[in-house]
Amino acid sequence: MQDLKDKIIDMVKDDLAAIEIALKQNLSPQLDLVAKIAGHILFSGGKRLRPLIAVLSAQICGRDGDYVKTFSTIFEYLHAATLLHDDLVDEATMRRGKPAAHLVWDNPSAVLVGDFLLARALSIAAATQQPAVIEIIAQITENMSQGEIHQLSRKGKLDLFEAEYMEIIRRKTAVLFQGACRTSALIAEAPKEKEAALGEYGFNIGLAFQMIDDLLDYTLDTHVLGKAVGADLKEGKLTLPVIYALQAADAKDRLVMEKIITDKDFAVNDFKSLIELLHKYGGITYTQKLAKDYIKKAKNTLAVFENSKPKKILMMIADYSLVRQA
Repeated sequence: MQDLKDKIIDMVKDDLAAIEIALKQNLSPQLDLVAKIAGHILFSGGKRLRPLIAVLSAQICGRDGDYVKTFSTIFEYLHAATLLHDDLVDEATMRRGKPAAHLVWDNPSAVLVGDFLLARALSIAAATQQPAVIEIIAQITENMSQGEIHQLSRKGKLDLFEAEYMEIIRRKTAVLFQGACRTSALIAEAPKEKEAALGEYGFNIGLAFQMIDDLLDYTLDTHVLGKAVGADLKEGKLTLPVIYALQAADAKDRLVMEKIITDKDFAVNDFKSLIELLHKYGGITYTQKLAKDYIKKAKNTLAVFENSKPKKILMMIADYSLVRQA
């Protein structure tokens, strides 16, 4: 896993450096407080996966340069905005190994800086003067908001089924990846076939990425994870490993699982017991398999492109999405 990650980073180091510069240059806050809070979430070790796949999607269509890097910041600003808002809604205490922004400052400031980042993303989209691009970015913000509201409305509910879970992660995560790829094809003036293919690549990567992210909650390594162990569960979020195992469990084990899930102050040993039951009833294996299926679909969509360095990296990113540990 580390070898694959290192290979990808080595191949994209120049792009990542340019993205980092663009994120700082295009933030353009007028107040120091905005810069501090935005910087707390933006420059605290994020993977830059969303802007990177935007850049690679433009490159695979034959376009590169500073404008592409500037455009890619849209997707990191959108992502950072949702993290600020989500951490507050979820009462999270840690993000990327650091205290959540609303704890360092206060709730109103975190909300408003999240709003600022959303506005910056829309402003950069508007600067393209392409209605199709602006429409996609607007739709992304709508979808992400509704996905979070949907998840919030089902917080702690034990009757959440797989189809509903998939709809939530489609809105929360997949549409942002999809939009990053598709809009890059638009600014590169790629043919419709290639635009659609990249959109499908991003959509499938996004679904798989979120599933693996949800699996990572069932680890006991806070240092690697960058947030509290079992954070999703304590926040009342039922994700696919739990949903599947609850449906498969016998009556006795289901009661045990329900007791742990509904106890926000569960002990480490209880959490270990839950993980054992997730393995026993196939929740972990099922989620891994489904994520693998979506990664396969993502890679297959790139068949319309000739072999190139950007295509190779996009394929490698797909593989890495399955084996990452944070």
